[in-house]
Amino acid sequence: MNKVSMTIDGIKLYVPENYTILQAAKEVNINIPTLCFLKNLNEIGCCRMCIVEVKGARALQAACVHPVSEGMEVFTHTPAVMEARKVNLELILSNHNSRCQTCTRSWMDCELQALANKLSVDMVRFEGEQKKLPLDIGTSIVRDPNKCILCRRCVSVCKNIQTVGVIDVVNRGFNTQVASPFGISLSETPCVNCGQCINYCPVGALHEKSDVDKVWEAIHDPSKHVVVQTAPAVRVALGEDFEMNIGTPVTGKMVTALRMLGFDKVFDTDTGADLTIMEEGAELIDRIRGGGKLPLITSCSPGWIKFCEHNYPDMLGHLSSCKSPHQMFGAVLKTYYAERNDIDPKDIVVVSIMPCTAKKFEANRPEMQVDGLADVDIVLTTRELGKMIYDIGIEFPDLGDSDFDNPFGNASGAGAIFGATGGVMEAALRTVSDILTGSSADNFEYEDVRGLEGIKITNVKIGDLNVRAAVAHGLGNARKLMDAIKTGEKFHFVEIMACPGGCVNGGGQPLQLSDVRNWIDVRAERAKGLYKEDRNMYIRKSHNNPTVKRLYKDFLGMAGGSKSHQLLHTHYTPRTNYDD
Repeated sequence: MNKVSMTIDGIKLYVPENYTILQAAKEVNINIPTLCFLKNLNEIGCCRMCIVEVKGARALQAACVHPVSEGMEVFTHTPAVMEARKVNLELILSNHNSRCQTCTRSWMDCELQALANKLSVDMVRFEGEQKKLPLDIGTSIVRDPNKCILCRRCVSVCKNIQTVGVIDVVNRGFNTQVASPFGISLSETPCVNCGQCINYCPVGALHEKSDVDKVWEAIHDPSKHVVVQTAPAVRVALGEDFEMNIGTPVTGKMVTALRMLGFDKVFDTDTGADLTIMEEGAELIDRIRGGGKLPLITSCSPGWIKFCEHNYPDMLGHLSSCKSPHQMFGAVLKTYYAERNDIDPKDIVVVSIMPCTAKKFEANRPEMQVDGLADVDIVLTTRELGKMIYDIGIEFPDLGDSDFDNPFGNASGAGAIFGATGGVMEAALRTVSDILTGSSADNFEYEDVRGLEGIKITNVKIGDLNVRAAVAHGLGNARKLMDAIKTGEKFHFVEIMACPGGCVNGGGQPLQLSDVRNWIDVRAERAKGLYKEDRNMYIRKSHNNPTVKRLYKDFLGMAGGSKSHQLLHTHYTPRTNYDD
């Protein structure tokens, strides 16, 4: 690509001709402030915080959208630039509900507050209009329009990345809002509860519906046996809430912290993931051998399931009937575990720590119960767990390591990689390959299904069978893949994750400032942590997990059998949209 010569604050540099001023400045370690900007997602220049002075231009320019050109001279901190940024920020603050002490972002990083500190805004010279709009409180997501700064980042991710499009900008001028159509609640729309809008909101206008108080109540109730399980993606993100490096595996510290919080037992959802592979693998083999409906599509991601129910109800028969790993595990805990430990299932409270806001919705689905008891009682996000640890004063980075409790303390590396896009596919292929060939394959790392390409397609030779597989992450990519399947493209097995990058980038994961997200791919860094966990595991295939083997021998019978179907499988519901 051709390069152009330019100067920024007197520094001469050569950059690709398709760069913006913001990208060029980053090359020489000049960090121009931004607020609405998110690389490759929201590049609209609406907040005007990144304005710079370009020699010869009549007005200040937004660095995030202004292209570079040959001979351009840019100045990032002239008096005019600094004053204009300050005025713009004060105008935003003048209309903002600034009850920071009670905001969900007060203990984490609020980008608006960080920018006010950076620009030394210690007073607001303008008297704005404080909104008094009602909160929109759903099962998973809370939307507070009074704190919205109209950056449109949530709109961009919902519409352009997830192709769900249940929020947009409405009205004009001072009446402008981000809202659902006709002002209805998100829960009345085809919202899939993925929480990507939360991930990208710079302030506290979007957050998960907190269930922390319910957990504390259960822990302090002596009549309850409170069991907690943690998803694989949590262990490579939780440390970020305590300023540890992105993607650092903190499994042992996490277990120690959960015990300190007062949980009676600490189990690993990776065991549920291994169980899912056994059931899903049996289902895939049965469909291939018996001429069943193909492709078989994974059902681990509740955001994807709801998206399919709304947008592809005629394709529900392709979905695996398997519950997601934490729901399966919850069902096992309230039956097998309760029976073996002589505990009344009604006294067991199952708490799931998940990277996902959609899991809150999933746990409340009427299909997710056995004998009238919910599989999972309470779902907390990674962020909520971090807040609990923070609130009681645990110095998380200084904790020692502990092991998960038995009898569910053992899991495989295949279970660990569930949290990354392609992980479910790879875990399934490791098991299906061994079962179909009747031998243990030495080469079981399926590199073709790894990585962050939106749709990955591969052919895997298993004995005499050529398995054609596809992986998609992010619902926009899921839509493309589903449309291809509907028009005749053939696959045996398909994995779909609602969130871009998979569960490692779930809507309940620790928030990262745009200054980080714009230049570091947090999805890749967290995924590296999971693959590291996998490599370090003694058992790396789900069907070799001794805990799972014992579970089938002593309780479930066979994978795909009647008892497994009663406890571990479910069904799905076609849903109409509000505009039908």
